[in-house]
Amino acid sequence: MNITEKISYIKGLTEGLSLDESKPEVKVINAIIDLLDDIAYDLTDMEELYDELSDQVDEIDQDLADVESELYDEDDYEEDFDDFDDFEDYDDDDNPFYEVTCSACGEKINVSEDVLLEGEIECPNCGEVLEFDFSSLFTDEDCDLDCEFCPKEDDCEKN
Repeated sequence: MNITEKISYIKGLTEGLSLDESKPEVKVINAIIDLLDDIAYDLTDMEELYDELSDQVDEIDQDLADVESELYDEDDYEEDFDDFDDFEDYDDDDNPFYEVTCSACGEKINVSEDVLLEGEIECPNCGEVLEFDFSSLFTDEDCDLDCEFCPKEDDCEKN
C-alpha cells in the first residue's frame, strides 16, 4: 500500500465513524486528513520528477562515457607511453636522490644530489633552511667532483 492509498483508507475510516461534522474536533481531523492527502499527491509528483531526472542523468553519464572513449582511445594511451622512451636525459644513476631529515620538524625529504651540492634547501614542511657542508669530506688529492659544484671551489688547487 502506497502513501496515497493509506491516506484514502484513513479518510474512509473517519467517514465510516459517522462523526458529527459540526464539532470542532472533527473539523480538525478532516483538515488534517485533507492536508495529508495534498502532501501525498505532492510527494507522488516529486517522485515522478526525481525518476525522470535520474533517467536524464543516466543518459548524460552514458553520453559522457561515449565521448571519453572516443577522445581517449586505448591506442592513444599506448602511443603516449611509447613517448617516454624518447627521454634519454633522465637516468637515475646520473642524479641520485638522498633522504634528508629536517632538524626542526623531523620531516623526511628526498633531495637530488645537485640540490645537496648547492649547499642548502628550505624545508617544504616548516620553512627551516637546511644547510649541507661537505668540505670536511674532501681533500684536494681525492677530489673528483666537477669544480663548479665542489664545496671547496674557492680553495681548490685545481683552480
